Amino acid sequence: MSSTQNSSRRQFIAKSASLAAAATSAAYFPWTQSTFASTMANDRPRIGCIGLGGMGRGDAHEHKRFGDILTVCDVDRNHAEKAGADPNIGAGKADVCTDYRMVLERPDIDVVSVVTPDHWHVRIAIEALQAGKHVFCQKPLTLTLEENQLIRNACNKFKDRVFFVGTQQRSDRDRFLRAVNLVRKGFLGDIKTVTVGINGGDVGGPFSKAEVPAGLDWNMWLGQAPSVDYIPQRCHNNFRWWYEYSGGKFTDWGAHHVDIAQWAIGEDQPGSGPVEIDGTDAKHPVPFKDGYPTQDDSYNSAHDYAVKCRYASGVELIITSRGDNGILFEGSKGRFFVNRGKITGQPVEENWDKDQFGPEQLSELYKGKPFEGHKQNFFRCLSEGGLPVSDVYTHIQTMNTCHLAAIAARLNRSIKWDPKSEKITGDDQAASFFARVPRAGFEIPRV
Repeated sequence: MSSTQNSSRRQFIAKSASLAAAATSAAYFPWTQSTFASTMANDRPRIGCIGLGGMGRGDAHEHKRFGDILTVCDVDRNHAEKAGADPNIGAGKADVCTDYRMVLERPDIDVVSVVTPDHWHVRIAIEALQAGKHVFCQKPLTLTLEENQLIRNACNKFKDRVFFVGTQQRSDRDRFLRAVNLVRKGFLGDIKTVTVGINGGDVGGPFSKAEVPAGLDWNMWLGQAPSVDYIPQRCHNNFRWWYEYSGGKFTDWGAHHVDIAQWAIGEDQPGSGPVEIDGTDAKHPVPFKDGYPTQDDSYNSAHDYAVKCRYASGVELIITSRGDNGILFEGSKGRFFVNRGKITGQPVEENWDKDQFGPEQLSELYKGKPFEGHKQNFFRCLSEGGLPVSDVYTHIQTMNTCHLAAIAARLNRSIKWDPKSEKITGDDQAASFFARVPRAGFEIPRV
């Protein structure tokens, strides 16, 4: 690389750092992917991708539109090598590795994309921030309530880094953004009930133990989770059906729909959230005792449930596996339903929001920036600064609710939550689920 190119890279990093802490009221200007690409043609951010399963490859394809992927990493070498050879990711030029620390220690990496199983997100993300990287991390960001606080503390400390969460529904203008605007602008009147349909988790097992496949570092894949023999159904895409690595559908789809619901009703800010969570109507595919599965060879996350979350305002949010996937908002003046395929109901069909859902309202939802594609917003923030549309702070409020729903379901009872102190109150057993002791050697940094 020439000295001129080195200077250009340093200028990019310095500009990103100095602007990331700036106010979010950036001036509006017309913008498209092509104009961004032209202004950054000689100064594209350099990206390291960690986690190259199905979702990881999809994210990497999109990242490559805005930057140069220099390295790909996965504890399954087969995934890493496939991504390295993919013409839309590594193109045969990116370095391939299986240890994420090799990505973080590189001074030539500006951006890290973290698309691992859920239980690895926070450790890698915090270490990436410590290493001076901007971070894109897939949802759900955290595994426990404590991890919410750990990642928030890290983002507060490293405010010169952009941190972006992969909740892409926040960039769906015609459905979810319209839904949020309808509710926030009061078109439904006083909101009474929000029903969040996220479907149920998979049921399966008992499964048999097997030899670890060649190329997979099973010990590293497990990370902070307890050491267990390899079962194929624990790994890769199926990890989300085990509480050891995820929160099941509560955090998988809840990270999307609960996020939109709380954003719409104004329960997405620090100190907000439910005060009581009723998990008495929840079933798991294996027997539970004291909130823990009694079998280790079968999927164990909840598969049939209707968990009720009550807010101090009186609004009730129901997270359920029953009915259609999507969100039903019900208020004193009307109701409507929204999911990834449609938005329906009288307020929509009669265009109650006519002339009140345009660039101004979209910019308000985008924290002062113009509406655009999801990852476009991330890469814009690298150069302009400000909080992205999918920011870590509101996402943590979503994850608080999702984790509380899972805890209440695991215990099959109602629990109380103080959203200001962020503590489960009056129930020592439920409060014990606030954090998890990680396996030795895989502790999460505290900054």
